[in-house]
Amino acid sequence: MHQVEKKRVLVVDDEPMVREVLTRYLEREGFEVDAAPDGRLALERMAGSAPDLVLLDLMLPEVDGYEVFRRLRSSSSTPVIMLTARGEETDRIVGLELGADDYVTKPFSPREVVARARAVLRRTTASTASPASGSIRVGRIAIDLDRREVRRAGESVHLTRKEFDLLAYMSSRPGVTFTRSQLLEDVWDFAWDGDSATVTVHIRRLREKIEDDPSDPLHLVTVWGIGYRFEP
Repeated sequence: MHQVEKKRVLVVDDEPMVREVLTRYLEREGFEVDAAPDGRLALERMAGSAPDLVLLDLMLPEVDGYEVFRRLRSSSSTPVIMLTARGEETDRIVGLELGADDYVTKPFSPREVVARARAVLRRTTASTASPASGSIRVGRIAIDLDRREVRRAGESVHLTRKEFDLLAYMSSRPGVTFTRSQLLEDVWDFAWDGDSATVTVHIRRLREKIEDDPSDPLHLVTVWGIGYRFEP
């Protein structure tokens, strides 16, 4: 009988109880789990064998979570869910701007973390296994859905995985107005708890990268009181 390979998750947190609880719940759900109590050991573990997903606390000894994330992203597209303290909105927004795939605020439900881990892995697996095909050209913007590349006026534009997913989703449906909740469910594949900051952050970053004037966008348009629309 063919045995399905377990997905490996690296839990990085300096609180022993957090590591223990997350490890127990993830293993119960069929994941292989490794853990690190600080940023230095996390980087060593990732260098030795790249995990399929990282659960990363931001406040870490030795090397903080932001620096761990930057170093990971410089050489890998491994998905990352950031763990942040409750109420620390700045931490969440900075994490999202850096390109984190998701975040969870402490104290959290271990079941929620497992659900989000599954959602993130499902998205990344789906985008790799069956990517959208074709290309979209709008003004000076060219979006290659097969190669997952974007060019603006012939120059390559670097997008994070989630920025590309959001742009591809909206540009494939020009003229359709989406609420933030719809985008969270369709692009992030998760019904979040009402916090739409991640959509706002990703829209702003996309505007900075593809619009001639991000303060007066032509393509990623705000529909006040509702959400956003992509104009061709």
